[in-house]
Amino acid sequence: MLWPPLNRGKHDRLCRFGQGFGVLECIMTKEVEAIVDAFNGAINRRDLEGLSRLMTSSHRFVDSAGGAVSGKWACLDAWWGFFSAFPDYRNQFDRMIATGNKVVILGTSTCPDHRLAGPVLWQATISAHLVDEWRVFEDTPANRIILGIPV
Repeated sequence: MLWPPLNRGKHDRLCRFGQGFGVLECIMTKEVEAIVDAFNGAINRRDLEGLSRLMTSSHRFVDSAGGAVSGKWACLDAWWGFFSAFPDYRNQFDRMIATGNKVVILGTSTCPDHRLAGPVLWQATISAHLVDEWRVFEDTPANRIILGIPV
């Protein structure tokens, strides 16, 4: 379980008890953001191998309509289908807000299919230096409130 950030400002880190021996593991906020940025880079490159290296085995993807895919291999299969259908889809991050093991991202998706283009919010949940959940939200005032983003 991840704990809230410690020493905010000076060290900007979050800590959790590691598996097995109760070892306290600390992950710097910048490292958490780098994991999320690398995951998005793999999406933008349509890099299934890169996504695979960054997913937990229990990875879960939730789309903006609330549809979910669970399990690393099922998610990779879903990404393969998505990349085949929308090869020009890309995400542009404008801002990341890391709190604990969650990162909220504000940005824009670009795609020739207008249904997938425009402002977007994402939320990533990090576990053991990997993305455990990738969730997409429409950028609405209600979703900004849910995610703790000032409206």
